[in-house]
Amino acid sequence: MTSVISPMRIAIVIPCFRVAAHIQAVLAGIPAMVSHILVVDDCCPEGSGDVAAGVAGSDPRIEVLRHPVNRGVGGAMITGYRRALELDCDVVIKMDGDGQMDPAEIPHLLEPLESGRVDYTKGNRFQHFAALSAMPLARLFGNSALSFLVKAASGHWAVMDPTNGYTAIHRRALAELDLDGLAPRYFFECDLLIALGIAGVPVEDVAIPARYGDENSSLRISRVLLDFPPLLLRRFLRRVFIRYFIADFTIGSLYLVVGSLMLAFGIVVGAAEWLRSIESGVVRSAGTVMLVAMPVILGVQLLLQAIAHDIAASPKPRAPAPLPERRE
Repeated sequence: MTSVISPMRIAIVIPCFRVAAHIQAVLAGIPAMVSHILVVDDCCPEGSGDVAAGVAGSDPRIEVLRHPVNRGVGGAMITGYRRALELDCDVVIKMDGDGQMDPAEIPHLLEPLESGRVDYTKGNRFQHFAALSAMPLARLFGNSALSFLVKAASGHWAVMDPTNGYTAIHRRALAELDLDGLAPRYFFECDLLIALGIAGVPVEDVAIPARYGDENSSLRISRVLLDFPPLLLRRFLRRVFIRYFIADFTIGSLYLVVGSLMLAFGIVVGAAEWLRSIESGVVRSAGTVMLVAMPVILGVQLLLQAIAHDIAASPKPRAPAPLPERRE
């Protein structure tokens, strides 16, 4: 765990929408090690920004940023990231304004960044089995399924709980990102992971237990089921194209090309022969069956090898670096 005084200049960004009942308590719990608290009022109808502004008189670290129209959690975070970079902060932490995220966990999020191992950390509720009993069952299974899809889309095969919004990012990683290209709403956390995967930025999960109160989640299961799969598919194809055919060409690229061609050949020829067999009533010969079966079997094997190569090529943590001197 890090010391109470961090050697880095830290900003916390709190996107606010319908959290007026919780934001004051959240602000009161932020430790002194944080240099800047950026509250982004995302056109909140409850006036969350006004509540935060009322607290700012007793805490000069608080700055309220206001959106004239609602831009979603991603839009609020992009505004906060840009302001943190203007303030010359080293690390930016995302904390929701509904009280679900315990400020006592901040040192755990910071330690991998201070050591230099990775440039992005995120909470993982799935490593605390006792605390998971408070998570609704539908959300638990949905997160597990979504985690696998985001692993494939991002190339970060060692992470879980992709929608966990308790994150910390180093300015080095922010410099690698096209902030304007990130999804502005509920897909933001997943899209950020995928963008970091494309950039080859190492990521580390931090075990943080779930904490639920009387807050309401704006993320609905129906939205995840309908909106996320096509977004993840597009991001997956984009990552594969960039990482395996633009930025580099490896044995994994060959596995993908040859495996895909052989599998497609076997499926197309097999379907055509199957239809001919139905129309003519003549059973296909053993040679024809093998002509179809072998490309399918080899194609599947090569694609499995491509997946194994992708897992092995996942961005790895770096060797820890000496801690920098504290910046004033």
